[in-house]
Amino acid sequence: MKTYVSVFFAVIVSVLPVFVCDAFSQNMSQLVLTEDTAFSTANVRELRLRVRNLNFFRNNEYKGNLVKGYTLPGLWLLPSVSYQPLKDLKIEAGVYMLRYWGENKYPNTHYADLPGYDTDDTQTSFHAVPFFRVHYAPLPGVSLVLGNIYGRNNHGLIEPLYNKEMVMTSDPEAGVQFLWDTRHFNLDMWVNWESFIFQGDKRQEEFTFGVSSRVKTGNASSGADNVLFYMPLQLLFKHQGGEINTSASVRGVKTWLNAAAGVGVDINMPFKYFKSLNVEADAAYYSQQKGGLFPFDRGYGIYGKVAADISSFRINAGYWQCHDFVSLMGDPLFGAVSMFNAGQTYKNPKTAFFSLEYSHKIGKGFALGVHADVYNTFAVDSETMVSGDDGVSSVTFSRVPNSISFLAGIYLRTDFGFLIKKF
Repeated sequence: MKTYVSVFFAVIVSVLPVFVCDAFSQNMSQLVLTEDTAFSTANVRELRLRVRNLNFFRNNEYKGNLVKGYTLPGLWLLPSVSYQPLKDLKIEAGVYMLRYWGENKYPNTHYADLPGYDTDDTQTSFHAVPFFRVHYAPLPGVSLVLGNIYGRNNHGLIEPLYNKEMVMTSDPEAGVQFLWDTRHFNLDMWVNWESFIFQGDKRQEEFTFGVSSRVKTGNASSGADNVLFYMPLQLLFKHQGGEINTSASVRGVKTWLNAAAGVGVDINMPFKYFKSLNVEADAAYYSQQKGGLFPFDRGYGIYGKVAADISSFRINAGYWQCHDFVSLMGDPLFGAVSMFNAGQTYKNPKTAFFSLEYSHKIGKGFALGVHADVYNTFAVDSETMVSGDDGVSSVTFSRVPNSISFLAGIYLRTDFGFLIKKF
């Protein structure tokens, strides 16, 4: 990857508002990276076709040894058919297809696993998986979802716990989900079953249990509360195991925990272009409860961020530092374990970041998003464990210099549908 790719995105962010001037109040995460969980009670006994799609070009110019850079050029497409037999029940079926430009062969496995999964089975042209969802909403603000849940960035997890780009690299989450949304409390509780095994399977089963909740003083989306305080609590349990995989070469149970809790405030600003301000601070925790895959059994981190919505732009700035922290599903820049050099760990790494986002609702069902991010990882001491041919391990110490990583991307999201037949 070349530096001029990042320059290209910086130019787009700078000049795009000249051509598009009717900004929409939602930010890029809401417009592009998440899915609306509501469905209309007016669509009872309607058979509808729906097409969801995300076109993306993302360039990660990672520096240093935590992770090496790469580019994600491609799209995913999700055509589906839905039927709503009751006002509080909706059934949807389709197929999720992922394509990276320049590649024609894809591993036939889920795209969001921890180390230890290899497969010789492949698919061609697209990585494709079936999609099926049953959404039951018996009470206002209460939903039970079975099958493909509202996952990935819909959980609203902080970056050290979840990498936003997984909307371009992971399969739709599948399992069971409970959603509860009130004026003063939000709860998203789910199980994402990632690997199912049969009797004697050589793989391990794998699933993630998560909780994302928020206690708050009001509802910012209503516009009635100009200042809203909230306290988020987030949990991610990751498990690998299984009792019936007797042929597996590795059968040891592995369980990890990532958690975060904090305080934040949303402020609706009384200005025409300066729309809102968000400030949040979180304490994060990591635990390796079973197994020895990672070199640390426990760790923690401190995360703080400030976000300002100015016209159609969002400006983000923040700081992270940690001790023996492993980010199970988050951005590797927020961990203390190198994803590039085996055995290398960082001692109390610190990172400051700044990003500029531009988002625009082109029309109903169509949205554009562009961002450019800078991550500064400060100089830090590191240790590298090296195993010799005689089986004896040795440790080398080094000073890793300051490194600056550039991330940028452009996205076009579509979500539209139409009525096939009303019964």
